[in-house]
Amino acid sequence: MSRESLPLSDRLLIAMVPWVASIIIRVLYRLMRIEILGEERVKAIWQKGEHFIFPFWHEQLLLMIKCYRGPGAKILISSSKDGELIARTMELFGQGTVRGSSSRGGAAALRSLVQAGKEPFDLGITPDGPRGPRREIKEGIVHLARLTGRGVVPLAFVCSRGYRFSSWDRFLLPYPFSRGVYSFGEPVLYQKGEDPEAFRARLQQAMDDNEKRAIARLEELGVSAV
Repeated sequence: MSRESLPLSDRLLIAMVPWVASIIIRVLYRLMRIEILGEERVKAIWQKGEHFIFPFWHEQLLLMIKCYRGPGAKILISSSKDGELIARTMELFGQGTVRGSSSRGGAAALRSLVQAGKEPFDLGITPDGPRGPRREIKEGIVHLARLTGRGVVPLAFVCSRGYRFSSWDRFLLPYPFSRGVYSFGEPVLYQKGEDPEAFRARLQQAMDDNEKRAIARLEELGVSAV
């Protein structure tokens, strides 16, 4: 997107919003009591010099970048104006992006992700984005796992207090001083010759189970997920 071709109001938004968003993310994270489950799984992958795909639900996007402590990632972000703001925010955290979505530039984005899968980057994707249905795996990540041969590590985030927007995904804004739990699940591998729908169903179950694990940890701490 060429900034010079944009109206002045959009250029101001692009110049300011990512910085403000990055500050909010950093401050919010520091003000929460955070626990990360399963991080040893991804560290073991990195120690072998390998990389993976990490899907998470669209509604949990805001603080996801703070649990990533790997060597570098490329994250699929939509080509919309909102996507431009998110992409520039991710860059302020030192992570790369691939632009596109299932509704706009999907084929090109998949090719770019597959190409990125040949490089030493982890690949982030919201498999129910950009427009839902909420928490349903779409076919893009199935093709990505098949074409790259990479393991898919489900990632979830839940918190004890926060605000749910009335958007299609019920986007989550965690509140300061709440408890938050990230969870990395077991890697899910696409088996040679496997039916894509069977893999999609396995991954859907793995995503659901991983989120239940994070919720259960919150409940062990005496609070419920919002």
